[in-house]
Amino acid sequence: MNPPLQHALERLESIILGKPAQLRLALACLLARGHLLIEDIPGVGKTTLALALARVLGLEFQRVQFTSDLLPADILGVSVYESREGGFRFHPGPIFAQLVLADEVNRASPKTQSALLEAMEERQVTIEGATRRLPDPFFVIATQNPTEQIGTFPLPESQLDRFLMRISLGYPPPEAERALLQERERRSLLQELAPVLTPAELITLQGQAQQVRTAPALVDYLMALIQRTRELPGLKSGLSPRAGLALRRAAQAWALIEGRSGVIPEDVQAVFVPVVNHRLSAAAEREGGAPSAEEILAQVAIP
Repeated sequence: MNPPLQHALERLESIILGKPAQLRLALACLLARGHLLIEDIPGVGKTTLALALARVLGLEFQRVQFTSDLLPADILGVSVYESREGGFRFHPGPIFAQLVLADEVNRASPKTQSALLEAMEERQVTIEGATRRLPDPFFVIATQNPTEQIGTFPLPESQLDRFLMRISLGYPPPEAERALLQERERRSLLQELAPVLTPAELITLQGQAQQVRTAPALVDYLMALIQRTRELPGLKSGLSPRAGLALRRAAQAWALIEGRSGVIPEDVQAVFVPVVNHRLSAAAEREGGAPSAEEILAQVAIP
């Protein structure tokens, strides 16, 4: 395994107990310059995970609590007239941080949710006719309550597609939950968590992830998986080219964490479900929902 990334994962696992796979996926998502959606019930550690990532990676952190009355200006910022200066001065919003936690993103109205689209895709925001660049690195980690809960607005497909991965933490295993109940609260341990990487080192690792080799045979495997989603009658539509690129980037990042210089099929399989599942929707005539990413993965043989 890549030594700096192994060290980072060890620090994260000391805070988020019993979830090594989810932590590795979250780190791979950030290395691939993607954004992460965490969907789960309240109280399972979603916010703590975002805080721990910011601490371990040495990133400036901002948290936005999404509510039904939140406005786009509350996220992006606003110009305020300064009498001393005799003009307007822009006050940047919390989006101008390196790691932004959009907490309970689906509690806000669609108009407010859309304020994140340009930031996530272009890494810039346009406010009052002026375009302002966001810091580098820039990550959005959004948490989402289950859609059946009261007071939620479902995320449109265009916004779901902006998230490289969607994961769920779930309940901790019994031994991890026992440790949670017996030891200090994990939030208090965050204050003692020292950074393992700097933002500059993280940017370097992101560049290394992009250089991880993808052999022609591996590209054949990616294309077979993508084509399978376009052939299944139970799906409204198959994976887009952008989704295919997202799958490749995620597999490259996973391979980097594993210390490999090239992507192997197991890297693709490790990231396929969190990259693909939120991009699949059932056709109107399909009963019981869309075929799952797990089912698609099982149907496609490795070349």
